[in-house]
Amino acid sequence: MKSKGFWLSWLLIVIMVLISSCSKTKSKPELLYTPNMTNSPALKAQEQDSKDLNYRANRIPVPGTVPRDYEPYPYATADTVGPARELINPLLPSLSILQTGQKYYNTFCIVCHGPKGDGNGYIVPKFPAPPSLLTEKIAQWEDGRIYHMITKGRGNMPSYAFQLEPSQRWAIVHYLRVLYRAAHPQPQDLEEMQRLKLDFTEDEPDTSTVSRWPKK
Repeated sequence: MKSKGFWLSWLLIVIMVLISSCSKTKSKPELLYTPNMTNSPALKAQEQDSKDLNYRANRIPVPGTVPRDYEPYPYATADTVGPARELINPLLPSLSILQTGQKYYNTFCIVCHGPKGDGNGYIVPKFPAPPSLLTEKIAQWEDGRIYHMITKGRGNMPSYAFQLEPSQRWAIVHYLRVLYRAAHPQPQDLEEMQRLKLDFTEDEPDTSTVSRWPKK
């Protein structure tokens, strides 16, 4: 009986120690068996370093620092389309460039401008139709002007500067030229298409599964 009482006393002591080690405040437990990254030394944005009052979490870059993979665009607003006309497309048209332009046009532009560029996009039944990109007026626009509108947006069209890299925007400009020429083929274009047995409608994306809003 004495031995049994001894072990019972030790068991009660262990239970009391375990209970006392627990805290009602979960954010500050008394015992941390596997803290891992619970107490992270990382600083939050704009937070001052308590170990060195001269530094903050966000360090100011040295003068002249250029962010990685960032190309500054000199024309800050949509109203600067005039100077942007002087921009020259650095990409030469090639099959790979046109395929890139088609890829990103079908990703970001097709929803409003449609697969052919005629403004018959998926959102048209619900929202105002954008202008057709196949008009003579837009065909006369400089590459820089079209690039600027993709970069800064215009009217209901938002900026795509964050979604598209500069090279991708320039590739879209080349692809828009192809869409215009496909809508207004020259006699030599038709002869070449017949000779090569080309059918550009095969390049249009499959829209059979796209649901279009009904007109009200």
